[in-house]
Amino acid sequence: MIKILKNVWMFFLLIIIFVVTIVDINMKEGIDTNSSVSNQKIEWGIKRNDNHEQPDVGSKNRKILEENNGICLGNAEEKIIYLTFDEGYEAGYTEEILKILKENDVKAAFFLTAHYVNTEEDLVKQMIDDGHIIGNHTVNHKSMPTLTEEEIKQEVMDLHQSVYEKFGYEMKYIRPPKGEFSEKTLMVTNALGYKNVMWSFAYEDWNEEKQPDENQAKEKILNNLHNGEIMLLHGNSKTNTNILDSMIKEIKNRGYEFKSLDEFKL
Repeated sequence: MIKILKNVWMFFLLIIIFVVTIVDINMKEGIDTNSSVSNQKIEWGIKRNDNHEQPDVGSKNRKILEENNGICLGNAEEKIIYLTFDEGYEAGYTEEILKILKENDVKAAFFLTAHYVNTEEDLVKQMIDDGHIIGNHTVNHKSMPTLTEEEIKQEVMDLHQSVYEKFGYEMKYIRPPKGEFSEKTLMVTNALGYKNVMWSFAYEDWNEEKQPDENQAKEKILNNLHNGEIMLLHGNSKTNTNILDSMIKEIKNRGYEFKSLDEFKL
């Protein structure tokens, strides 16, 4: 009897050792897989043109982005514009921007930081109530490739949870702060259920102390219109606010249609 019990014990001990070994191997393989994914910083940039053809966003960077469920350019055959705004803080213009968008029946996406969400709840609620998309611009607007995987999760999911608790709204689009990402950060944010949204047009509109001339800004925006455009504007820009209504009307007059990111087509 003792011999039988001893054999049974040895059998279970061997099973335990086998299971622990397999788990250890799998964990090591997981670490090796993650470490093999590049964290080299990619600084998003575009080469604009004024012939209404889609701009050069860099074929390699676009490939990395799209392989990880990200987007930067829509269908080249359809005259569609996807309007997006980045908002880190409120400069007093968003209420007017929302009014203009409503009057022109245009839906946009607003990528917000935690500071904006925490200080401008009424405006965020209005964005949601008006049918706009709220996107994640992270808690502290830090360059993602400089963060650990755990820090990225905190930057993204802390804001995600805050927006859900305050407004019952679940975000699904993210714009990497500073336009900086890596293959690894794309992988991490994609695993969190987020689609990274870059852009195919932007210009220097964010500096409140050096706002672009309104006529020149409008001309630059209109001259660079292209099919499938993801347009990035900043909500703290006085120039953008002042030209937004006439710009939207002119874009529509040229045969373009504004659509939501939820209607995005490659």
